[in-house]
Amino acid sequence: MGFKKLLASLGAGGATVETVLFEENVVPGGVVQGEVRIQGGSVPQAIQGLSVGLQARVEAEHGDGEVVRDVEFTRVRLGGAFEVQAGAVHTVPFGLEIPWETPVTTFMGQPLHGMDVGVATELAIARAVDSGDLDPVHVHPLPAQQAVLDAFGRLGFRFLSADLEQGRIHGTRQRLPFYQEIEFAAPPQYRGLSQVELSFVADEREMDVVLEMDKKPGLFSEGSDTYRSFTVGLYDFEGTDWAAYLNQWLAEVGGRRNWL
Repeated sequence: MGFKKLLASLGAGGATVETVLFEENVVPGGVVQGEVRIQGGSVPQAIQGLSVGLQARVEAEHGDGEVVRDVEFTRVRLGGAFEVQAGAVHTVPFGLEIPWETPVTTFMGQPLHGMDVGVATELAIARAVDSGDLDPVHVHPLPAQQAVLDAFGRLGFRFLSADLEQGRIHGTRQRLPFYQEIEFAAPPQYRGLSQVELSFVADEREMDVVLEMDKKPGLFSEGSDTYRSFTVGLYDFEGTDWAAYLNQWLAEVGGRRNWL
């Protein structure tokens, strides 16, 4: 379980809020179940609103550099106004749907560093809003996503890092205001290739797989990026050898560009 203590900033005797996640491990398209427990303080208090949402830490370009900001990408209001009596406990259950585009935060059983995604609770009371820290959720790859990730591993690509970028990948089914990039270092057999960045953009039926390939700078040329995207069905991906597919495509592209 994941627990969070959230002090309602209402002065002495204010209510406290605890959010409990029954299961932190989820997949895109799933649901995170939990409950919000409001412990009344020393006086009755009118709660004007209570909601939970998903929040992610996203990098955005700003001037000549980048800034990191928290972006909320879904929110559910939990009922209407109510009153918490002094010393009483008010429990509100919830089920928060995980959008299909939610970034993966766990890879091969290990957390992806830099992926901050979780449930944020917001309490509105006496014309004030109290937001607390994130209750992290562990978003595991969908089976189709795992198949593509496994294919990179079979080809010898080494995971480097992951981040969330504000913006859009044109030509995809993207709806969220940000996207995830999972970066791999290329193995020696792709001698002209430095790195590959992988992005998934999914909906309930299929997903766009977007690859950005970073060419090593040569003696007489600068490095350059090449993009490739293809669609994978979420429920009919098992008939393809994805390692062979990726290897063939990399070989074809590398041959045309004299990478290999």
